Amino acid sequence: MGLLLVISSSVLYYCENSIQPDTFSSIPATMWWSIATLTTVGYGDIYPVTALGKFFASIIAVLGIGMFALPTGILGAGFIEALQKKKSGAPKCPHCGASLE
Repeated sequence: MGLLLVISSSVLYYCENSIQPDTFSSIPATMWWSIATLTTVGYGDIYPVTALGKFFASIIAVLGIGMFALPTGILGAGFIEALQKKKSGAPKCPHCGASLE
């Protein structure tokens, strides 16, 4: 995650600094954009305006979904499954009724 943060900040800095030097003033300053994009928060206070910057931003946004949103959904589904198992009790054999746990 940290490596992706540094790489995405560096690449976007080099794509956007010549057009928006006040917004993308340094690689550490560009990390704010990377964090907001990777975590899929997307505040909108900093955004790329060049075609290359927008293309790169779309790739980073998709990677952010894969890194945060997808595992969060999987984890949530696991919690729901565990609660449903606890609610319904231990599974039983359909033939003899004995507990399968």
